[in-house]
Amino acid sequence: MTGSGSGHEVRGEPTPEAVLGPLEAAALAAIRGARSSDELAAAAADALGRRSTLAEEQRRLAGRPPAARPIWGRALQEVRARLEGAVAAATALLEEAERQRRLAADRLDLTEVLPAPTAGHLHVVTQTLQVLEDVFLGMGFAIAEGPEVEDDWHNFTALNTPPGHPARDAQDSFYLDVEPAGSMLLRTQTSPVQIRLMESSPLPIYAVVPGRVYRRDTADASHLPSFHQLEGLVVDRGIGFPDLAGTIETFTTAYFGPGVRSRLRPGFFPFTEPSAEFDITCTVCGGEGCRTCRGVGWLEMGGCGLVDPAVFELVGIDPEIWSGFAFGFGLDRLAAMRWGIPDVRLLMENDVRFLAQF
Repeated sequence: MTGSGSGHEVRGEPTPEAVLGPLEAAALAAIRGARSSDELAAAAADALGRRSTLAEEQRRLAGRPPAARPIWGRALQEVRARLEGAVAAATALLEEAERQRRLAADRLDLTEVLPAPTAGHLHVVTQTLQVLEDVFLGMGFAIAEGPEVEDDWHNFTALNTPPGHPARDAQDSFYLDVEPAGSMLLRTQTSPVQIRLMESSPLPIYAVVPGRVYRRDTADASHLPSFHQLEGLVVDRGIGFPDLAGTIETFTTAYFGPGVRSRLRPGFFPFTEPSAEFDITCTVCGGEGCRTCRGVGWLEMGGCGLVDPAVFELVGIDPEIWSGFAFGFGLDRLAAMRWGIPDVRLLMENDVRFLAQF
């Protein structure tokens, strides 16, 4: 405590140091000794509250001799300021200590979830992709990739999809908010990469294109708004439908095993002519007929066909010299078929209990 009253004693009056010194020492000891917020609040009230000894001395100030009042006033203000500073410092220390205790209590002990450290593994869709890439590389195909944000030319026009075609409907596609409107979108298929290959690669072309695609589909047991495709493109001299059918049979047998066969059915796609849907033997019943395949013994896999001459002309390839075929299918659905997964939404939920099975 400062000696602000030294040399200014009033005869017969006690000095501020004599009265306030013990009071301050006791109050500081109580404040600094508090071990909880409640204890500190009680110590602060005893030291600074309306019923505290310091408050009583403040009230006595008016009754002291006029010469003593300034001395006692300064002394009381200094004591109060030091006690308030001590309360603030103790409050900060206690709040930090309590915060650390809460953090320690909330800390997760992951060993309670995983008894022993375990290594993760590739997602089942990624595994499927890698297996198929190995299959097609073994057949002499190259792996190609392209942008997920595409322009209208590569995603629709160059694939012989005229304006007004249902595939262009904004309900099916995610268009970007750029000018001009409708010029850019998230690709709805990996086919735009086939156009880019035909625009820039030397002929002949033997390539497969894996990647993520986007459509405005409501997620259900067999559809996702964001899913994975793999498409194939061959451009060479003398390519015909038997080459397409043989390629599909080869990769389905390599992926599913010798018990699974493929077949082609007439279909329609704007960028192939003729076009076909291709199916595989039901992986659940082996072709006998079950609920999964609706009793027909076959599961739909994807679409295919010979590249339409109009597409060749759009990218500057002479259809009188060159011919080719294209095919495409969903990797998510393929993985579900192989492993008997009833709902493709399970592939996107990141449930470790499910993913650890594959």
